[in-house]
Amino acid sequence: MIYETVAAVDLGSNSFRLQVGRVLGQQIYPLDSLKEPVRLASGLNPRKMLETATQERALEALRRLGERLRGLDRGAVRAVATNTLRVAKNAAQFLPQAEAALGFPIEVIAGREEARLVYVGASHSLPTAAHKRLVIDIGGGSTECIIGKRHVPQLTESLYMGCVSYTQQFFPEGKIDKRRWRDALVAATREIEPIVQEYRQWGWKEAVGTSGTAKAIADLLEQNGLNPAAEEGITCEGLERLANLFIKAGSVDKLDLRGLKADRLPVLPGGLVIMQAVFQALQLTHMVYADGALRLGVLYDLLGRFHQHDMRDATVELFRKRYQVERQQVARVEAMARALFVQLRPDKAADEAHQLLSWGCRLHEIGISVAHNAYHRHGAYILTHADMPGFSRKDQAQLANLVLGHRGKLDKLPPLPAHDPLWPLILCLRLAALFCRAREERVQPSLKLLETSDGFGLHVPAAWLLKNPWTAAALADEAALWRQIGRCFEVIAEG
Repeated sequence: MIYETVAAVDLGSNSFRLQVGRVLGQQIYPLDSLKEPVRLASGLNPRKMLETATQERALEALRRLGERLRGLDRGAVRAVATNTLRVAKNAAQFLPQAEAALGFPIEVIAGREEARLVYVGASHSLPTAAHKRLVIDIGGGSTECIIGKRHVPQLTESLYMGCVSYTQQFFPEGKIDKRRWRDALVAATREIEPIVQEYRQWGWKEAVGTSGTAKAIADLLEQNGLNPAAEEGITCEGLERLANLFIKAGSVDKLDLRGLKADRLPVLPGGLVIMQAVFQALQLTHMVYADGALRLGVLYDLLGRFHQHDMRDATVELFRKRYQVERQQVARVEAMARALFVQLRPDKAADEAHQLLSWGCRLHEIGISVAHNAYHRHGAYILTHADMPGFSRKDQAQLANLVLGHRGKLDKLPPLPAHDPLWPLILCLRLAALFCRAREERVQPSLKLLETSDGFGLHVPAAWLLKNPWTAAALADEAALWRQIGRCFEVIAEG
């Protein structure tokens, strides 16, 4: 379904931001935006736990953003969370409250997925160009570095440093001196060093900065005449002069600069020193600023899904090629699994589940490329830990569980509630893999799959079971495996 109005929510480590856009053809035009300076990263204690006061502040901000989203369809809104909720050990406990406050699901995305979306957003806010661009996005808890061409990112990386975390670590209480600045610069340079050689080999013609830190720095350089010859954007010389002004002031409270915004000031030292390290390590001399970043990238990614250009489909196809999946076999399994699932969930509300099942079927044998023995475990490991553009961490976890659970004992799966929507998908994939085990085209029996109060029932023609004793025995074993986890799966012989 294509929506006229779409919205993206970015739960960043510094600010929560909402962007609403209007869809016209293949373009998105901004309608509205909101910002909540939550400072989520500042609420992480040394044990990587998100403190209660910060959680409450975040929930209040989400309720306000949720009011603006009220009335929009679930499919028209995508909310993503970045570094702080990637690393917070109690994120799993916080997220259900956050989703209730916002009124929409929240995806925690991996660093490289964040980088991909940042590039998509930046490229759509810049003039079309044939040359390669380097995009730098300094967030509250991480810094994304991407090289791409037109709207396609080619090299992505997410570095564990951000304006909030670095300000807290090196400039507590806003105090600044030469030693602190040097220590922060050295730490940021060390974080960048592992990617420098590869990025220089790829090369780029234009450097682009996105998001709040880059905008704040560009505004300060331009409004205070710190760039050479009144150049626009961010320059190496301008950064050096601005850093010296910060050190000379000795504290953020004593800075007297035109264009210095109060909401950005508390985290600006960390952002500035990271930008300076990026310039030095990558030998940059000039950088332009682009308005588009993560939120715009999320909107365009959402638009792509409307027009059947879902990045997740492309990723699944890439994995099928990389791990040399036998296409005819997974096609047989997918056709049968989907036919069974339609009997359980015929309504269109299950579109997302149908999609997840298809991806699971197409990827359920990728572990064979590692070893045939326990290949479902190898496949689940790959899907858990691989970079999968377009997929959130939750998406990957569900895919991994689907692949892990498609054969063998069921008690190896993580605890899932009895009515978890993943159970019907697991059953359909298990049954399809069982019936298609011969790995050749065969006429399958007429099956009827039903959901019962305590599990599932599968109706199979009795005559077919008599002619296929191995499958009949395998179905009996399947029923026993479901009983072991306290669920019912009954095979009913008909006729």
